Amino acid sequence: MKLIGSLTSPFVRKVRVVLAEKKIEYDFEIDSPWTPETAVPSINPLGKIPVLVLDDATVLFDSRVIVEYIDSVAPNNKLMPESNRERAEVKRWGAVADGICDAAALVFLERKRPAAQQSADWISRQEDKIMRGLDYMAEQLGESTWCMGTHFTLADVGAGCALGYLAFRFPEIDWNQSHPNLARLHTKLLTRPSFAETVPRNA
Repeated sequence: MKLIGSLTSPFVRKVRVVLAEKKIEYDFEIDSPWTPETAVPSINPLGKIPVLVLDDATVLFDSRVIVEYIDSVAPNNKLMPESNRERAEVKRWGAVADGICDAAALVFLERKRPAAQQSADWISRQEDKIMRGLDYMAEQLGESTWCMGTHFTLADVGAGCALGYLAFRFPEIDWNQSHPNLARLHTKLLTRPSFAETVPRNA
């Protein structure tokens, strides 16, 4: 199979982490929809990454769809619980983490516009989402070892990728100090090869 994406996207990183946790080999094709020569829109009609192309040429997109598919086809190291209640809670963690990443990406893109065209109100609204999301994750994590308590799941993958993206793009957001439990989780995740080998970086 082939994964198409960038080295900076937290959504692509989420898929790379899951593939690593599942010990699945794949080809990684670097492509960003923000470059003029991108081929992403010809593969994903929404023009977004990540995109996973299966061996039979089936195309999957949206990181949530991709990671659930990977977890379902590889029985080792299950990351999504079977229980409906637990599955819903893992997906809730994923929704918050993805929401933080969406808001952060919007701020990053807005700040790349000419200063006269930037909207301070828009940036502030997205920053509020980020801060509320961090507060919520910290409250839900509490003193637990992992997001779901005692076992590593897709909830930790999503949360770790969101925290990693903030550390990469927004070092001025001091969540390590304001939420020490999230800092502990992030540090612990970086001891796993799947996270250590996928830290966001510019190409």
